[in-house]
Amino acid sequence: MPITTTVAHALRQLLALGLERLDAQLLLLHVLARDADDRAWLIAHDTDLLSPATIALLNAAALRRASGEPLAYITGHKEFFGLDIQVDPRVLIPRPDTETLVEWALELLAPTSHAARVLDLGTGSGAIALALQHARSDLDVLALDFSSDALAVARANAQRLQLPVGFVQGSWMSGLQGKFSLIVSNPPYIASADHHLAALQFEPLTALASGSDGLDDIRTIIGQAPAHLLPGGWLLLEHGYDQANMVRTLLEAAGWKGVQSRRDLSGTERCTGACFDDTDHLVQTTSLTVSC
Repeated sequence: MPITTTVAHALRQLLALGLERLDAQLLLLHVLARDADDRAWLIAHDTDLLSPATIALLNAAALRRASGEPLAYITGHKEFFGLDIQVDPRVLIPRPDTETLVEWALELLAPTSHAARVLDLGTGSGAIALALQHARSDLDVLALDFSSDALAVARANAQRLQLPVGFVQGSWMSGLQGKFSLIVSNPPYIASADHHLAALQFEPLTALASGSDGLDDIRTIIGQAPAHLLPGGWLLLEHGYDQANMVRTLLEAAGWKGVQSRRDLSGTERCTGACFDDTDHLVQTTSLTVSC
């Protein structure tokens, strides 16, 4: 961009580079250190001149976005369940689809009046664990991840948001002590040869791919979870858009009860869950009563 550039001209230049209008607006607000919800400011100040320093920052950010780097990595932020989650290439970017998992977990936890223990497996940025803790301050939430880099991001988010989530490093539940009322996870679930991985090149591969059919980690979790669930406890798993039937089959074959799936806002079966119990305990959900 030229040294003398107005807000309006900068937006036109970003659009000419091939950026979507919303991305262009958010990038400009980011380099101006303004709130992402302040797009009306851009209209009211469209004739304002940008400083040379701001133009340099905008040029660098625009080139990163044009190369395919996710906007959240450039701005360092992603909203999830009403929380401002800080992200960088050490962790996956939280997706709106994952909010389906959080909503389902909160429904299952709604009847509990005690400080239920909840485990978030493969926490990444900490988004799921932090959303649950923010919604229910009485919960005892533990977040686990194999990656020390991911845990550093998650811990920083918890500290900044002042949410008392506990963190532990581990390979799924191997060596983990204690039992939980609920285990939630958004594990890697993309097949290792899936062509969709090419579009996710900026995100950590270890948090995306899981074996030839994408279900290796889900199989491990299904096998390990019963030893860490209280009677009547639930396991909720996020998975790929076409994996719900396979995940239900895995859970049923392992003896889980009340196996069911939930759809996201687009109508896709995005999450599948089941109840572990060796008694006649009854578990209530908003959609049905399951005898475990």
